[in-house]
Amino acid sequence: MRDGRRAAGSGRRGEVKVPDLVERARAGEARAVARLISLVEDESPLLREVMAALAPHTGNAQVIGITGSPGVGKSTSTNALVTELRRQGKRVGVLAVDPSSPFSGGALLGDRVRMQDHALDRDVYIRSMASRGHLGGLSWSTPQALRVLDAAGCDVILIETVGVGQSEVEIAGLADTTMVLLAPGMGDGIQAAKAGILEIGDLYVVNKADRDGADQVRRDLRSMLQLGERPEGSWRPPIVKTVAQKGEGLDEVVAEIDKHHEWLASSGELDKRRTRRARDEIEAIAVTALRQRWGDVHGRSELDELATAVVAGESDPYAAADTLLDSFTD
Repeated sequence: MRDGRRAAGSGRRGEVKVPDLVERARAGEARAVARLISLVEDESPLLREVMAALAPHTGNAQVIGITGSPGVGKSTSTNALVTELRRQGKRVGVLAVDPSSPFSGGALLGDRVRMQDHALDRDVYIRSMASRGHLGGLSWSTPQALRVLDAAGCDVILIETVGVGQSEVEIAGLADTTMVLLAPGMGDGIQAAKAGILEIGDLYVVNKADRDGADQVRRDLRSMLQLGERPEGSWRPPIVKTVAQKGEGLDEVVAEIDKHHEWLASSGELDKRRTRRARDEIEAIAVTALRQRWGDVHGRSELDELATAVVAGESDPYAAADTLLDSFTD
């Protein structure tokens, strides 16, 4: 494994040949994978060509989202999960979304050496990505980076989110299986009551289970889950206790993930989730393109005139907005 961000700097942008880059990425070359993800994050003009080249090779990876409040051990659990998956012979990709620097927009923790246990493993690819202010615990470019790792032959892709608490529910729309981490001694009774976090989990993990209060967290969480209404035949999220730092309980976590994946496939839910994921991705790209087209709206004289009319009571905001829209479509 190479740190993707460091490897991405090689070569000049003008020398990029997309078919060659995709071929090398599919062969498992870490530098090629890193370069492709950098093109995604930089919104390169080559991005459309890249996505078209990757499309025939995607849809094979199992996507697992790892979320939870700060301090529950997401990075440690991700590291331990990679170890367990590699023990099963699976090729693993990790997208670790970090908070962004308010100055550079880069990942605050992106330059650290993450998961050193896997630094020399050619079948593990780890990339830190900056959230860049995007809410929901992910980076705006995460779906496209996910496609890169999928096409590069990863059997399993782990997405570790920022850890922002209640608003961190976007991962549920991106992952096949969403794993929610909790830990004792961190107000987890309150965490369990948060509807957003409670509703997105396919698997709940009580990490740091060697601490006092772990059994109580599990009981509280089970009680909260039982209050929720679930249709007949729907998936019932299990609760697993782990001590990720010692690698304890991760075999059970992987077993539950596999059970969930089997249920998704047999129930037809896997296709539904992936179709919903593609729909959301298309919508996001279209909305971004519209925003770019509207980027100069503040510089249009019509906006000032419409605002003056609204202030004077000669128009209302909805009518003014309709007029502005008409001016863009003419």
